[in-house]
Amino acid sequence: MAGAVIIGAGPGIGRSVALRFAREGLPITVLARGAATLEPLAAELGTALALTADVTDAESLKSALDTSVREHGEPDVVVYNAAIIQADTPGELSDERHLAAWSVNVVGAITTAAHVAPGMAERGSGTIVVTGGMPEAVPAYTSLSLGKAGVRALVSLLDTQFGPSGVHVATVTVAGPVAKGTAFDPDDIAEHYWRLHTQPRDAWQQEIVHKG
Repeated sequence: MAGAVIIGAGPGIGRSVALRFAREGLPITVLARGAATLEPLAAELGTALALTADVTDAESLKSALDTSVREHGEPDVVVYNAAIIQADTPGELSDERHLAAWSVNVVGAITTAAHVAPGMAERGSGTIVVTGGMPEAVPAYTSLSLGKAGVRALVSLLDTQFGPSGVHVATVTVAGPVAKGTAFDPDDIAEHYWRLHTQPRDAWQQEIVHKG
């Protein structure tokens, strides 16, 4: 098994997804912007490959993905979980802050998919799952609403391009605030990622909505 790559592997969903796939015996690569975020998770996982990468820097992100491939081979599954979650209303953010949010929420996912999907397609198998949210746009979370709408469109585009070659592209849409011990417990949400990865091709889902 070539393993799983978790991008945006901080506390919460990223941690839970990494642990869920590790339980199945897959080699794990965890990526985050800072080492301080990765160190506790890498220690918890034990044998994980922990890499720092800025998803807004395409070369940094692709270099980290290449390192994972050298260590573990072409991944079986890549999870893009990076996001900027902030409260902002229409017109509140500067252009620069909107672009910064879009760069993390959507462009990093594009960079990731464009880098890993061709190898998966050549092999004829693989899974790419992007963490979604905001199933309905909310004015108080404008940049996040726009970003998650972009994620859903991206998943549809990638499915059209790479699905016929055997690459399962999907999103887990989380319709509420993630917190342990609630209806949006990250350990429960992580089960959706594993289910998507193990679905037979004739039963592929493009989106799972976790409503709590």
